[in-house]
Amino acid sequence: MSDQTKTSPQARESGAEPEDDAFPQGVVHAEGVDEEPVEKNRRLLTGWREITIATVAAIYSFFHIAALNGLSIERWTGVEVPFLPSLPMETWNFRIVHIAGALVLGFLLFSSRLFNDDKPSRDTKTVGYAALALLIPAAVALATALGFAIQIGSGDLPRMGGLTTWAAFPGTEIYNTEITWFGIPLLIATFGAIVLGWFEDRPRDRFAMSDMVLAFCAVVVAAYLIAIYGTAARNSVGTPFVPIGVAFAATAGSALILELTRRVAGMALVIITGVFLVYTFTAHLLPGILAVQTPYTWQRFFGFLYTDTGILGATTAVSSTYIILFIIFAAFLQASKVGDYFVNFAFAAAGRARGGPAKVAIFASGLMGMINGTSAGNVVATGSLTIPLMKKVGYSKQTAGAVEAAASTGGQIMPPIMGAGAFIMAEITGIPYTDIAVAAIIPAVLYFVSVYFMVDLEAAKLGMRGMREDELPKFRDMVRRVFLFLPIIILIAALFMGYSVIRAGTLATAAAAVVSWLTPYRMGMRSIVKAFEIAGIMSIQIIAVCACAGIIVGVISLTGVGARFSSMLLGIAATSQLLALFFAMCIAILLGMGMPTTAAYAVAASVVAPGLVQLGIPVLTAHFFVFYFAVLSAITPPVALASYAAAGISGANPMATSVTSFKFGIAAFIVPFMFFYNGALLMDGSWFEVLRAGLTATFGVFLLSSGVQGWFLSGRVAWFLRAGLIAAALLMIEGGLVTDLIGIGAVVAIFFVQKLFHPSPDATFDVRGAD
Repeated sequence: MSDQTKTSPQARESGAEPEDDAFPQGVVHAEGVDEEPVEKNRRLLTGWREITIATVAAIYSFFHIAALNGLSIERWTGVEVPFLPSLPMETWNFRIVHIAGALVLGFLLFSSRLFNDDKPSRDTKTVGYAALALLIPAAVALATALGFAIQIGSGDLPRMGGLTTWAAFPGTEIYNTEITWFGIPLLIATFGAIVLGWFEDRPRDRFAMSDMVLAFCAVVVAAYLIAIYGTAARNSVGTPFVPIGVAFAATAGSALILELTRRVAGMALVIITGVFLVYTFTAHLLPGILAVQTPYTWQRFFGFLYTDTGILGATTAVSSTYIILFIIFAAFLQASKVGDYFVNFAFAAAGRARGGPAKVAIFASGLMGMINGTSAGNVVATGSLTIPLMKKVGYSKQTAGAVEAAASTGGQIMPPIMGAGAFIMAEITGIPYTDIAVAAIIPAVLYFVSVYFMVDLEAAKLGMRGMREDELPKFRDMVRRVFLFLPIIILIAALFMGYSVIRAGTLATAAAAVVSWLTPYRMGMRSIVKAFEIAGIMSIQIIAVCACAGIIVGVISLTGVGARFSSMLLGIAATSQLLALFFAMCIAILLGMGMPTTAAYAVAASVVAPGLVQLGIPVLTAHFFVFYFAVLSAITPPVALASYAAAGISGANPMATSVTSFKFGIAAFIVPFMFFYNGALLMDGSWFEVLRAGLTATFGVFLLSSGVQGWFLSGRVAWFLRAGLIAAALLMIEGGLVTDLIGIGAVVAIFFVQKLFHPSPDATFDVRGAD
């Protein structure tokens, strides 16, 4: 389900009792910020079922950190342990196992239906028995896949170029077996279980039979693909000669990915993916740039889809390495309650300022963004505390939700983790992740500065106060625990010392466990296992989203629609480059509406970014432009996930909240255009150029915020002065020396007009007709 359907967090075992007397009575403090929210369709398992899921989740996440670091019991001890994979694994096999594990966990943990705790579930046993019967064709398909694996490993098949051949041509026995005993049974079990899952109703603490079948089918798909991709047949993917069994497995695998994405991320991404799938088979009927010359067959398309140019491509490459590693890092930070500390630190530092809780939301969301990286997740984590406090000091519930949504969205562009999008950017562009993180510093600062100015001026207009000293945690107490920042400092230091992202993330994760021993939440073996369990469960949504985005990327790659779109952008740019950028912005935002940032950026990077690069825009600038707007889509009406999540907490109207959050983030919509006009904002230039660009852009953002809010130098301003402030802001943002001087001159003129003539802020102008 989508993020806005999440409810309040449930307490998790942390390995130590909290310090109830850490804060005096009446002091606002964060508690439980680190807890993951429990979705309305998530099962709350007990007994052996809970132990099973916990064990699978912990093994799944530990498998990743072991594989990424090349840990191998056999290599270290010489002892061969049965059923353990040899590490490091072959790349495609590793990604196949990565997706299969997430599908197994996801289907067992997330129901096809929402649970209503006020209304007990009906136990639809008849549907359950029908689903159980589907295990028979699924078992037949698995037995066939294992038979293929044994046949391939036997050495009896011919070899060519060092690879075993797999002669699955029409008319051969292998071809008929793939259809009759593997493909058809697998599709019957997969689609039958998906449909039955919509009707099966089981208690929240039990597994659904249909979901168990879907988890089983995920294993079948992985078993077949790993066996066949180990043969020469792997070289035929994307051609008419691909084994038909690969098309069957990819069809079932795609259906499983779409169904899990629907459960954990909502319908928006599924619908968009469905549109792309329909386009694949109808593109030859369409006009203009959407047309293709030759229609694609089912076998060719799905034989192409489950490869490294589709589902196993860049998005899954990133989710199986960087993303899951940093999810494990975040889970270890959760165990030591670092998130609570971040929010309390923000209260101590910013709570006294006017409109204090709103400033805290900005500060806390920036800190949480370092370890979280999802806008709606940030909203749920920090908003449950800051939104009620904003309402308490005088903000309307609509404004309170909007401030939190706008602030939390910035977490996606806050170095060093920056959400998953930065890792995908590094994978697609080949630019080192450290370069991307450095380039993101000024854009991230400008985003939070713009939201800060908007919030501060809103508080000034409404005459709001900050929070009292006795309501806030003591700053000196927070400073004493500043060592909790050490894991993040170690991460940054390791990256800039030349360590790989994998090694730096592993070191930071180990540091989080060590640092926990300086807190009441010391991580022993039990807590470490719990952290791995939390990481495995946390990773389900992002892995499903990345795999689903891989389907879209596969369609774009096969049909070439991205290249044709780039040609169209070039045509528009012949008229105006600014118009081409505006068009690219609209596409990036439209693609992002209702989609998680990761998927939105992955799709936009395939469709929009290549066209921008062909315009002569540097690769990093083009991708940052797209990424920034993919992030901002979370607060852009009409479908704004972060705003909807905030509205669920504040009790305001979701659409009104999204419009207000758009207003608070309006200055940030100008920032990506700054990249185009001034590359120094992405650290491309001398230190003097970078410093001047950062300072003038910050001043420009302040002027833009003042113009939008109608508040300048401690007072409201007339409409024509607001227009002058906005014009001066755009001149400052442009980044040239001449435009900066003109902008400064305009601001000085506005200052003197305001001080000498005191024009009425309610001034109007007459509109007279011909009469």
